[in-house]
Amino acid sequence: MSVSHTEPQSGESESALTGVELRMAADPTQLSIVRAVAADIAMRQDFDLDSIEDLKLAVDEACSTLISLATPGAVLSARFVVVEGSVQVFTEVSSQRSAPPDRDSFGWRVLSALVDSVTTWVAPRAEAFEVHIDLVKRSLGTVDA
Repeated sequence: MSVSHTEPQSGESESALTGVELRMAADPTQLSIVRAVAADIAMRQDFDLDSIEDLKLAVDEACSTLISLATPGAVLSARFVVVEGSVQVFTEVSSQRSAPPDRDSFGWRVLSALVDSVTTWVAPRAEAFEVHIDLVKRSLGTVDA
């Protein structure tokens, strides 16, 4: 597993993007790490306990879905970005499947109920496809403009 971290550069405002990226084997045994990172980031953003739990469950569902689609030996990437009271999560994995996850499944409905927005898309790559699931969870104190 590898972890990278970015901080605002000198002179950037406090609302500048900060992020963490995890890259790990696309294996269910790695899910506890991703959940822990999601919870820690949400806590640091003063999310309430219910919102922290929602984000953890949503990240778990997104990553579980991608793991089920992953090619053998694939790497799962989960990038967390904090922007003005929200946590954005960008997950992706290499897959032989050219279609996005089933948006009519029970898991997708649960995922959609836990976050403020969720999108999925597929990008062609050399010998496979890259399946993405992107999430946004806002803290309760954040109001859309």
